[in-house]
Amino acid sequence: MAFEKTKSGTRGSRMGSFGGPVARWGNNLMVRRHRSKGGQFQGMDVLILGTVGAKTGQRRETLLGSFPDGDGAWLVVASAAGAAKNPAWYHNLAAHPDQADVEIGGKKVKVTASQLDGPDRDAAWQRITAAQPRYGGYETKTDREIPIIRLTASSPPAS
Repeated sequence: MAFEKTKSGTRGSRMGSFGGPVARWGNNLMVRRHRSKGGQFQGMDVLILGTVGAKTGQRRETLLGSFPDGDGAWLVVASAAGAAKNPAWYHNLAAHPDQADVEIGGKKVKVTASQLDGPDRDAAWQRITAAQPRYGGYETKTDREIPIIRLTASSPPAS
């Protein structure tokens, strides 16, 4: 499945402190906390997504809620809490879908990203909103279609 970059919407929730240096500091703090303590975040399974910056080419890490999608695959949602624009990590994946990895349970796995569409996206959205109803609320805040990304392991876990 190709990675089709979804356009921004014209309306959405205000991201407030979700951008800029404060957001990066908060994200880095959450990543470090998850590495040291593990567990869930807000009742969700999480993974650390490693990407290559679309503009900078620098390595980026983001803590994301995740949903298992079979053996060696996970779904992540580019909701940005219902903002009009897609999150930065989404743009990084769109630019470099084959240069990503996930860290789960202390193990790093190289992944390839693909964006779900049509019936595959619809079925995944139903599972995601049944497991975490907050995502359904994000959909009502924006007029963009919220992308669902499938991360598929392309190598065995590294220690």
